[in-house]
Amino acid sequence: MTVTGAQTIGAPDSALADTVLGRLTTAYGGAADPERAAAMRAYMKDVAPFLGLPTAERRALSRTVLAGTPRPDEADCTAIALRCWALPHREYHYFAVDYLRRHAGRLSSAFLPVARRLVATTSWWDTVDLLAAHVVGALVEADPRLAADMDVWIADEDLWVARTALLHQLRYKDRTDADRLFAYCLRRSAHPDFFIRKAIGWSLREYAKTDPEAVRAFVTQERSRLAPLSVREALKNIGGG
Repeated sequence: MTVTGAQTIGAPDSALADTVLGRLTTAYGGAADPERAAAMRAYMKDVAPFLGLPTAERRALSRTVLAGTPRPDEADCTAIALRCWALPHREYHYFAVDYLRRHAGRLSSAFLPVARRLVATTSWWDTVDLLAAHVVGALVEADPRLAADMDVWIADEDLWVARTALLHQLRYKDRTDADRLFAYCLRRSAHPDFFIRKAIGWSLREYAKTDPEAVRAFVTQERSRLAPLSVREALKNIGGG
């Protein structure tokens, strides 16, 4: 049984979201730099328009936006995330990701379909990877029953959903379900896309910090099934290549 559904997800009513979005659009919009925005958009392969806010400046503005606001509940987080995602400029998506990372411990298993919506909308590595490791990963660790959803996500035709499944254990260290990790890597080992092959290698490289022998043995055994990119990334810090 999984919690991921195909239902349409709407932003719930939230007075906190009203306050935050009003402050946010004023603060970010007032600091926009069109020249820098064009360069940022090009660097990110035109995934979305940018306002042109460097990370340090954006996060300083975010702190001002959030000053004095109360701790959110799950409905507030959902409303803020979905309303930010509905805005075109990428910095609003970054704000939502930062906000969800900060409050991931306040989210229940019911948030997983919202996370999937974010992963699958205006998708690129800059938002997907942080959502995978810090939001989806936190949800699954808090409720291991959600591993069944990851078993579905790994087979998804949307490469970003599958990438999220590959990366959701990135921060688990010795809590990693190694059998599931290795099975996921093999499940998508023949995928032609760079971002899946890179994620396979990255997830293995990260787990190698905890159990290098297990990763080395897995790569040795399954080398013929893994893309050269995945092998290079997996063994980058432990040798055996």
